[in-house]
Amino acid sequence: MKVRERSYFSLKEYFYQKYGRRVQKITVALPFTCPNRDGSKARGGCTFCYDGSKPSMLIPTVPLRKQIEEGIKRAKRKYGEDIYFFVYYQSYTNTYADLETLREVYDTALEFEDVVGIDVGTRPDCAPEEVLDLLADYTERGLEVWVEFGLQSANYETLKRINRAHGVSDFVDAVLRAKRRPLKVCAHAIVGLPGEEREDVIETAKLIASLPVDGVKIHPLHVIKGTVMAKQYERGEFELLSLEEYVRLCADFIEILPQDVVVHRITGEVDESLLIAPDYCSPRQKGKVIEAVEEELRRRGTVQGSNRRALNRGL
Repeated sequence: MKVRERSYFSLKEYFYQKYGRRVQKITVALPFTCPNRDGSKARGGCTFCYDGSKPSMLIPTVPLRKQIEEGIKRAKRKYGEDIYFFVYYQSYTNTYADLETLREVYDTALEFEDVVGIDVGTRPDCAPEEVLDLLADYTERGLEVWVEFGLQSANYETLKRINRAHGVSDFVDAVLRAKRRPLKVCAHAIVGLPGEEREDVIETAKLIASLPVDGVKIHPLHVIKGTVMAKQYERGEFELLSLEEYVRLCADFIEILPQDVVVHRITGEVDESLLIAPDYCSPRQKGKVIEAVEEELRRRGTVQGSNRRALNRGL
């Protein structure tokens, strides 16, 4: 197997291989919504979601161009001038608007010389053909385009429980249609969802590994103030994973992924003023979680892709 900086193919390594320098994502927020919030499919949004899961410093009413400009300035102050950027459309569903609105939003990234790509977070049931065609157009205009589809779990009962308002088949369909175009696809998975066991996590990893997915984000479940899940947690309806439990499951997940799948994240964090639990999902603990997963893989003597046999021969 290929020798890497870590036991998995990190996004940092992918960017350095492709661009020869640091590439920083500039996260922006737009005044969009989701079909499980506005009533077209459901109300209330995902039970774990707080305000579209946007960083607290972002305000959707601030003009997009200004958000990008400020993000570039901050990154250059921190990392220097020799840096490229991706514009990351993160909060809510960033394909859930009319085509002309989306074109205006994505076109803004083209105005910045150091921006080499866009990363669009969305739902698998919000990827109509015309929007995928629009996104593919930007690859012809010189940008690398990633589309992030939230799967979260391959268990349909779990998806209903957390009010995703889409099915596993929607995810499979969206991935296959996106990959008919020159688009990069990233899948989101949450480890530790209410009612799930290790077998559910493994099944989610196996589903993602069986599809032409280019990247994955793995998050531990964390509970944020003001969410439906916060009320459920306070009522004692489910328990959260300890750091040790999450690390083992995350390592299991990584071992199943093909070696060329880019691992964008292996943890998630939220501002401590909003976080209820677990404490390892605070920004201060991010490095600790990453190192703990790496240490677990080294302890096992395994790397990304070591357990590809799980797809057809069991565990």
